[in-house]
Amino acid sequence: MGVIAWLVLGLLAGAVAKAILPGRDPGGLVGTTVIGIAGAFLGGWLSSRFLDRPVQREFFDAATWGSAIAGALVLLIAYRVLFGNSRN
Repeated sequence: MGVIAWLVLGLLAGAVAKAILPGRDPGGLVGTTVIGIAGAFLGGWLSSRFLDRPVQREFFDAATWGSAIAGALVLLIAYRVLFGNSRN
């Protein structure tokens, strides 16, 4: 997959992560979008590096989507833990 496909995947993974973890995020929509994109890259890298599951070339691969959403969830949770109380 190319960089554009990963960006689209990250946007969608961020939206799914936000749906799974509803509530106010410290960064709002832009922060959640950036976290989704970073989570997709992180999840894909971790999946290929440590789980011996290389990223497929197809956009609609279940393992690629699962790793991207999992990466976005991990980053969203970490972001909420680190910066969640800074906004009133």
